[in-house]
This record gives sequence, structure tokens and C-alpha cells, in this order.
Amino acid sequence: MVFTIRKMKLEDIKQVQDVAKTSWNSTYAGIIPSEIQEQFLRFAYNEEQMKQRLERSFLFVAEVESEVVGFANFSKVKENGTAELGAIYLYPEYQNKGIGSALLQEGIKELKGVKEIYINVERDNNIGKTFYEAKGFMVVKEFDDDFEGHILKTVRMVLQLQN
Repeated sequence: MVFTIRKMKLEDIKQVQDVAKTSWNSTYAGIIPSEIQEQFLRFAYNEEQMKQRLERSFLFVAEVESEVVGFANFSKVKENGTAELGAIYLYPEYQNKGIGSALLQEGIKELKGVKEIYINVERDNNIGKTFYEAKGFMVVKEFDDDFEGHILKTVRMVLQLQN
């Protein structure tokens, strides 16, 4: 499958919002009640939040035939060399095709001076956990996360990078 990875632009917001919603609804069905998913998505991926993310973090999109099919969101690198991976989301039909790996690699390449990348993954998100473990992320801790009044079992993982 031919795809390209590039920095996200303002005009990608609608497509990124759709990827987030579709991916969340698919991944978290049976894990997070749908009304809580929708409430979170409305807040975290509204137009204003997306514009702020574009200004304050690194966002990359994956395109297939000029259509955004996935994205990744990384924080800026902190002074101690750490960064947060906020999301790698793909339409379900584009998973397991190397696109998520390419998004992760693009982030690693663009985050100058990064030594560790952290991510929080819902424990029951087997797709996400399996992906991150395969990329070398290690579990740092597990904790309960109050997510809009719904308690999630969250796993914090880290990827150590050689600089």
C-alpha cells in the first residue's frame, strides 16, 4: 500500500476529526461507554482544540490517495529529553499496513533531542498495547484513570531511544 506521511495542516482538521471518531468508536466499543466517548471526542477534537494542538505540538497525518487515513500527535520535547505520544489513530481498515509504524518513526525523526517517548494506553486496548509493545515500548506503571466519570485501567509505557 502506498501512503505518505506529512505534517498536518489546518485544512486537515475535518478528516483528522473523522479518523479520531471512527478509530475511537471501533477501538473502545465495549470498553468505554459510547456517550462518554462522544463527550470526550467533542471536547478533545473540536476545532479550537485542534488548532491549539497544531500550534503547541507535533501532528502528522498519513495519506492514501490524498485522503487522510491516520494521524499521530506528539508533545514537544521537554528539557529532560522526554515527550508524550498523545495518539496514533488510524481508520481500522488501514491498521496492520505499516502506517502506524511510519507515523511513529516520523515523530521520532522530528523530535530533536528526544530520549524517551511516553504513552498512556487503556489496558483493554489490545490493538494499541500490542502495537506499542512490538515497537519496544515497556510498561512503566498501571493506574486507575477517572475518564469522564468512567474508571479506566491505564497502562503507562515508555520507549527508550538511543541518541
